Amino acid sequence: MRQSWRRVPLPVLSSVIVVSTIAIVRLPAAEAPPSRPQLRAAALQFGVVPEANVATGSRTGARAERIVGPLHTTILLLDDGTTRVCLVTTHFAGTTAENVAELFRSAIAEELGIPPSRVLLFSSHNHSTASLADNGVSAYAAYAEPLPPAQLSPVGARLLDDLRSHARRLPEMLQPVTVWWAQGHEDRITYNRKGRRADGSTYFMREEDRVLVGKDFRGDVDTEAPVVVLKNTAGRVVTVLCQFTGHPVTSYHPEKPVVFGDWPQVACDRLAEHFDKGETVPVAFLQGCAGDVNSKEMFCGGVERATEFGNMLAETYIDALSSLRPSERDGLELAMEQVKIPLAPLPPQQVLVGELEEMDDFIRRAEGGDEDTLSCVGLNFPRALTPAYRARLVELVRQWNRWALELYEQGKSESVPKHLELKIVVIRMGDVGIVGMPCEAFQGIGRQIRRHSPLPISIPCAYMNGSHGYITDGPNTGDREYMSAFYRYTKFRPPLAKPAGDVMADRAVEVLERFAGEAIAGK
Repeated sequence: MRQSWRRVPLPVLSSVIVVSTIAIVRLPAAEAPPSRPQLRAAALQFGVVPEANVATGSRTGARAERIVGPLHTTILLLDDGTTRVCLVTTHFAGTTAENVAELFRSAIAEELGIPPSRVLLFSSHNHSTASLADNGVSAYAAYAEPLPPAQLSPVGARLLDDLRSHARRLPEMLQPVTVWWAQGHEDRITYNRKGRRADGSTYFMREEDRVLVGKDFRGDVDTEAPVVVLKNTAGRVVTVLCQFTGHPVTSYHPEKPVVFGDWPQVACDRLAEHFDKGETVPVAFLQGCAGDVNSKEMFCGGVERATEFGNMLAETYIDALSSLRPSERDGLELAMEQVKIPLAPLPPQQVLVGELEEMDDFIRRAEGGDEDTLSCVGLNFPRALTPAYRARLVELVRQWNRWALELYEQGKSESVPKHLELKIVVIRMGDVGIVGMPCEAFQGIGRQIRRHSPLPISIPCAYMNGSHGYITDGPNTGDREYMSAFYRYTKFRPPLAKPAGDVMADRAVEVLERFAGEAIAGK
């Protein structure tokens, strides 16, 4: 606690010269005004250009046909004298592989002299990217199995080297900052990709389905586009954080891949240009809860259309800056919370057997080139993908059914886990709350955080520190389309049970309420 002192006035006596000492009286501790440490920040941005014909995440082994410039990464160090945390945001989607994320976070932590838990790695979940490791493994694909050490590809190794070298510079660059924020709204570039049929069943609405639903269909989407600006004492911008919700898939095609930052990077670059006063301003992109939200024109928009979308989003951010406001609170707070997502029992054995028979028939027909192989066990596929690719996607589901049936055969069907444990991160930076989740959260989870947070603005972010796959909110749990039934692509996790991912929102709001109360009390 800072000590306070007061000066006692000298007595005034007529015609008498008084020699007196000044009495120094210490105030009781209860009267001393509290103080909060000054927030400091430092940020750098760099780009890495993958080599030509680089490997991608395509399940057919397709390599990049085109490299459209570098993919950018921003690294931000926050410090208030008692807490230090590093936020890394990148347009390389391969960082959601659990073993890659662990390697990168540990390396950055070593350079900064902080625990790896204080390094938070966020991905824009850009699909037009390059593979960072020859054996990248997501958390959902390694359930109950030890992760193998990441064997980095050449571009992965270069990214790691750049992360190390830039992290090393940050501590000496730290400077006091104030936190400013604004809220924009963008409704032109995304759509809700969870379609509902007349019979109540759900399906993955791809672009050819979206066109059939209505003219430029959008549906229910999260339109919030917040911007957070950190300024130094001279009023110069140190860094900018922005967020939006939607899978960046406009330039993506799994069988004709390109390497491109898609619309999130385009928007960040435009925003950086807006702030540029002779030196580059690092801009960090935080992806929202995009589990059920796509950008439009997947598989057909290409680089040109993705660029247009990025410019639209940038205009939204820039327009929002006209209402930029300073935080009334100061300081930095951080919490890491373990949450338990409830899991359901395995489906009945007869259901699993019937699905397996349906899948085997589908794979046989798809491998034979049948163009009408468009649906299987609740999954649906577009004609934009070849039958061979559709067969590969179903083969992944088939593995899950075989695993579940083997448990029945061994009398172990009741032994499956009852919860999926995830670690979320909650940050308060001035008036701004940031919630990071290691999964592809549905937008309903993010909306609950925003709706119930006591802070003026809270930003829910998915795709942090790897990914445990799609996590539904309560109302979307139990459906059979790709996103809601993603457990079938895991190794090996039971279905989610209600309230599913809502528990992440509940815990995040509890922490934000505590942070808001402590911040007000400390003012």
